[in-house]
Amino acid sequence: MIDPAVHKVSWAQVGRAAEPGRYLFTFGWLTITAEDLAVWEQHPDAAFTLVMQNPAEAVGEYRLGAFDLRGGD
Repeated sequence: MIDPAVHKVSWAQVGRAAEPGRYLFTFGWLTITAEDLAVWEQHPDAAFTLVMQNPAEAVGEYRLGAFDLRGGD
């Protein structure tokens, strides 16, 4: 399993999700909000930190936390 404290994901890594929702990835479920998508639409190279929702669950539930701007942003 990924260490969510240090792992970051880009828009490309989550398949350039176009709609808010809950998506299944290799590391578990990821909830992407409209606000997350707005950041990616404005800064396509931004990378978000994965934040685990409930570490006690067998299957990881994540949301997007703080983001870093990469590239020419």
